[in-house]
Amino acid sequence: MKHLPIPSAPSAVIRDEEQVWRDDRAHFVHPFTHFDSFRKSGSLIISEAKGAYIFDSRGKRYLDGIGGLWCMSIGYGEEEMVQAVADQTRKLSFFSAFVSVTNPPAVALATKLGQLAPGDLNRVFFTSSGSDANDTAVRLVHFYNARRGKPEKFHIISRLDSYHGSTYLAMSLNGRKSDRSPYFHYATDFIHHVSCPNVYRRPEQQSVQEFCDSLVAELEEKILAIGPANVAAFIAEPILGAGGVIVPPPGYHRRTWEICKKYDVLYVSDEVVTAFGRLGSWFSSKDVFDIEPDIIVVAKGISSGYVPLGATLFSERIYEVISSPDPSAWFTHGFTYSGHPVACSAGLKNIEIMEKRDICGHVRKVGPYLEQRLQELRKLPLVGDVRGSHFMMCLEYVANKHTRDLLDDDVNIGKRISDHCEAHGLIVRPLAHLNVMSPPLILTEGQVDELVDGLASGIQDVANDLVREGYKID
Repeated sequence: MKHLPIPSAPSAVIRDEEQVWRDDRAHFVHPFTHFDSFRKSGSLIISEAKGAYIFDSRGKRYLDGIGGLWCMSIGYGEEEMVQAVADQTRKLSFFSAFVSVTNPPAVALATKLGQLAPGDLNRVFFTSSGSDANDTAVRLVHFYNARRGKPEKFHIISRLDSYHGSTYLAMSLNGRKSDRSPYFHYATDFIHHVSCPNVYRRPEQQSVQEFCDSLVAELEEKILAIGPANVAAFIAEPILGAGGVIVPPPGYHRRTWEICKKYDVLYVSDEVVTAFGRLGSWFSSKDVFDIEPDIIVVAKGISSGYVPLGATLFSERIYEVISSPDPSAWFTHGFTYSGHPVACSAGLKNIEIMEKRDICGHVRKVGPYLEQRLQELRKLPLVGDVRGSHFMMCLEYVANKHTRDLLDDDVNIGKRISDHCEAHGLIVRPLAHLNVMSPPLILTEGQVDELVDGLASGIQDVANDLVREGYKID
């Protein structure tokens, strides 16, 4: 892939920036708002983007190290995509796909996804996000088991530190402590959690293989404790995303998948982040981790974030059961925008561009270079772990590299480093004691160097500040 010229964006400057900033604070409630800090600092206003770069309201350029939010694949401002969306909007901007009405883009995208997906995952239910796609997966699992005469088989097993979305049901599936606000309620009667497969945080004196053995045994014990007749599904991200880019130990996915098959438990692979090229393949479940799930959930990269779109892909075996003759068995589930023609046109064009430019091949080539460059940052102060795969990476910061002890929460280390990175023209995502990188899939090796150098500068700046403030860093 050729190195594209670095864009400039004089048009990004907003003359009434101060008014936009004030109106934002007065009216726009942001996702995952921390009210105290938002009230104090307000927002960074992003007004334009091109390629792998975004521009704020004053025209300052930043390398987008987070791909919007895991989702940007083909780059910002891609004219082919813009034209495809405009053309479809002129032709058919929207019509409901409820019951027995359809539209050509939805049919074409469902067909294409069936061709790309592993095994016999040929059936596609469209949503607008990963959250409602995961909700759909759970409702589908429940409907499937009830239709085959096993309504008691409705319990779901998830994992600690997992993230599956922010709707009520998806948030209940999540295993991140930070999502468990004491001010919300969660579904707890049929959702259970097993341990996070975090190799870096495994018990001391335990080998990676022993750790994997214990995780597999724990899943089987959990199924047996609940009762195989009651467990409907196990849901797992191939690599945990918002939980800290956790790469499970080798063999983990294959072995947990086999446990599920043993006990007639459906395997749901949440590929909202890992599908569509982020690990160098269309779907990582089969190509990277050697499993064929019963259900795959996707969003984000399916449309490169140009238009909201998600989907739940499931097997012919499930479809045959839920569609078997029964006049009273309606699948009473759906969304106004399921199969939205503009969104599906964006998904089709995104896949076409990725195929034409071999973006998956590009990720397989440049991804290892990003991994290699980030591994060099282990020598810096604070950096305890560098992990991930291809264009899905994370740094974990610690106060002591030997004990892996974390810094105090009030240091806010991830945010502090990301703020310094912004000063260096780089956006990375702060998550407590972590920084996450999920850049656009078009990143060149030169831009990888820009990302790593900017992150290194941010880390060193903060380490120097902490030493001056009296913190001991080992």
